Amino acid sequence: MKYLFFFCLASLLYVNTNTAFAQTAAAKAQPVTWLNHVALHVKNLQTTTAFYENFLQLKKIPEPFKDGLHTWFSVGEKSHLHLIQGKPHETLYDKSEHLCFSVASVEDFISRLNKANIKFENWLGKPQEYTLRTDGVKQVYFQDPDGHWIEVNDAKE
Repeated sequence: MKYLFFFCLASLLYVNTNTAFAQTAAAKAQPVTWLNHVALHVKNLQTTTAFYENFLQLKKIPEPFKDGLHTWFSVGEKSHLHLIQGKPHETLYDKSEHLCFSVASVEDFISRLNKANIKFENWLGKPQEYTLRTDGVKQVYFQDPDGHWIEVNDAKE
């Protein structure tokens, strides 16, 4: 009986120690800061929502406000894209400020852009071309219905 007691005690200590170690390791693996969301101010919520949902194939998620002025999309494990109705005027955006999404094949994505008659360019602004970065990643740039720049590339990470 004494041995059974010590065996159970040792087992509990082992489990608790390993659980505490695993939780500590998980806490250390969790970054201190991570991207929660990006919000874009848009002129026509329905048009821009359709673009992100249908063309870019982002998954809509429930939006808590339920006021007809917001659309939320999942863009990562813990990250979202929020579209917010109410942009008061046209805005010119610099290509350096852009959203970036990765795809398996930039060539296949270019075919989708062409079928949808969406103009795209490389980093230098040459129409209908992609950029080949020094690390081998291909990238194209185009704009959403509100003029926000979007990069699509084939980066694996």
